[in-house]
Amino acid sequence: MPTLSDYRRLVVKVGSSLLVDEQGRLNRTWLESLVSDLASLVRSGHQVVVVSSGAIAIGCETLGISKARARLDDLQASAAVGQIQLMHTYQAILGEHGLAAAQVLMTPDDTENRRRFLNARRTFGKLLERSVVPIVNENDTVATTEIRYGDNDRLAARIAQLVMADALVLLSDVDGLYTADPRSSEGSEHVPDVTSINDAVLAMAGEAGTGFGTGGMRTKVMAARIATHAGCSTIIASGTIENPLRSLADGARCTVFHASGTPAIARKQWLAGVLEVPGELRLDDGAISALRDGGSLLPVGVTSVAGEFGRGDVVALKNAGGVEIGRGLAEYTSEEVSQLLGCQSAQIEARLGYRGRSVLVHRDELVVFENERN
Repeated sequence: MPTLSDYRRLVVKVGSSLLVDEQGRLNRTWLESLVSDLASLVRSGHQVVVVSSGAIAIGCETLGISKARARLDDLQASAAVGQIQLMHTYQAILGEHGLAAAQVLMTPDDTENRRRFLNARRTFGKLLERSVVPIVNENDTVATTEIRYGDNDRLAARIAQLVMADALVLLSDVDGLYTADPRSSEGSEHVPDVTSINDAVLAMAGEAGTGFGTGGMRTKVMAARIATHAGCSTIIASGTIENPLRSLADGARCTVFHASGTPAIARKQWLAGVLEVPGELRLDDGAISALRDGGSLLPVGVTSVAGEFGRGDVVALKNAGGVEIGRGLAEYTSEEVSQLLGCQSAQIEARLGYRGRSVLVHRDELVVFENERN
């Protein structure tokens, strides 16, 4: 059974049923214990992202709105009111531990659109580098039924994929997956490890059990499927106790959905398997050597560009003879790359008229083939 110490970058999802009571009032004592756990993780070298529900529930209580009878515009107004209260509380408690909080409100376009995906990844990266704790929620104030994640379990899985997290921790009102709903089935058995999310595993999952939550065990298992495919292990654990992460680190019961590889491996497998590659970059020997040593692709090492591609598209990386040696996500369009051929990174702003990234393909967004492809 892996422990939290095995994972450097963590995404922790907190549900409404843990944060608020049945009246929608914030459970500050519990949140203080959670933040204490988060602070301990950060101090020990971990990077942590929190996906937090609760804004709508808090806003409904503040505005006197019944969530069960609320219309969409009522819920959106409640989200606007509740989100600011929720973030203020996170900010204040994290501040007591010497940590800064960052609010990040997401819509599906931010993870499904390639360009916005890269922008979001870069922002999260900078925050985590500076030991800031991003607090993520869906942008419920503007989201509609047609354009939303649907539940924060799925959002958390997509965030874990975006930031290339090593583990996703879903804090729930139960301590993991059971063969049947333990609240109604006496003979249900706890499942400590899942290596493959198949139909049998999905059949074990139940439905939502609270008035404020939108997800049940099935949504958590589906989130685990998304995360594990991205190389991110997923842990479902109880959050109904104080200091839930410390308890988990100390061996509390949970269910671990094991990823078959790492986020980096999953990313490289995806890049290598893309069928439609709209463009290519020819590289000199120095650039190829740098890539094989784990470096990024700089404009000075590119000799020519072919095809039409946009920022975030997959491009083939080839040697002077036209043999494909790798692939990566372009940081600039084909038109921009043509203006940057052979230039030093410090010259990018002068050539394009704006200051972009210093690389054409970042090392985290490329794969170098062991055997060159003809």
